[in-house]
Amino acid sequence: MATVKPIHPDFLSLLEYKSGEVIDLFCDLRSFMLDMHPACNELLYHTHALTTVFSISEKLGDAYCMIPIYTDHLNLGFNKGTLLDDPHGLLHGTGTLIRHIPVRKAGDYRNPKVKRLVQAAIDLAIEDMTRPTKSRGETISKIKG
Repeated sequence: MATVKPIHPDFLSLLEYKSGEVIDLFCDLRSFMLDMHPACNELLYHTHALTTVFSISEKLGDAYCMIPIYTDHLNLGFNKGTLLDDPHGLLHGTGTLIRHIPVRKAGDYRNPKVKRLVQAAIDLAIEDMTRPTKSRGETISKIKG
């Protein structure tokens, strides 16, 4: 496992309002995601949920996964989830494109089935990217102070 980069201060200041259990789960899931694709860019948002988005570029349109943080759980969201092969029926949701896996414990994502879905999402994002990225491995905060 690679050393996980620190959480951006804009995000951390809001994350600290969550329960210790949710924070620990988020940190582990984030580490899992960064281990899968260390060169990704991490885009940070605070809208209806505190969310970190994993993208192959600095653009939200090139994102492949996200972790929205709710009161007592997280989701592992797949930005183009309806386009992924999901033979085990892991993905939930009714939207046109986005699907998610509800996360309440590490076993919900630390398994080979989810690893395959994440890798497929990364591969699809790379295939769909229209222009080369200007940045790699950056954290980009979109959180308004």
